[in-house]
Amino acid sequence: MAELVLILGDGALWIWNIATDRFKNARQRVDLHHVKQHLWALAHQIHGEGTVVAKQWVEPFLRWLEQRHNGSLDVIQSLERLRTTLRKITQEQRQAIDREIGYFQEHKNRMDYKSGKALGQPVGSGAIESTCSQYQRRFKLTGQFCSLSGDEAFLALATLHRNGRWNQIFPHDDK
Repeated sequence: MAELVLILGDGALWIWNIATDRFKNARQRVDLHHVKQHLWALAHQIHGEGTVVAKQWVEPFLRWLEQRHNGSLDVIQSLERLRTTLRKITQEQRQAIDREIGYFQEHKNRMDYKSGKALGQPVGSGAIESTCSQYQRRFKLTGQFCSLSGDEAFLALATLHRNGRWNQIFPHDDK
């Protein structure tokens, strides 16, 4: 049995519903890359895409998320202040700010990136997404037909090999 189960996701509600239903004690974390995309999109909407002002505006938020234990709360508080202090704000910009406040409120307990990094845990799902892509390419080769049990057996062996645990089933193989 695993000591710790970590669920990484992009913020989609269905992911967290499944995680909560099937892995009640798992730690949940929103992929940091996806969170950054939300902040960059907001920066571009408020200050213009590709502008220096947008970059300067978003950088503190990115640092807070990665370097503070409650960086998500700092982001929420700052966005709430922004909503009331911006002088010229369009209805569309106000809606974007409100949407992002909601996003951060929904996922604030899934954004402890500082602790995750300190524990050597992943804060992004890029490595997992890449592995899934590699497995998909392997299982979907032209002319290849496997049974479900064959796919599962191959997946188990490939995963043991990738994780450096091949010798657990083949101790005599010193490769």
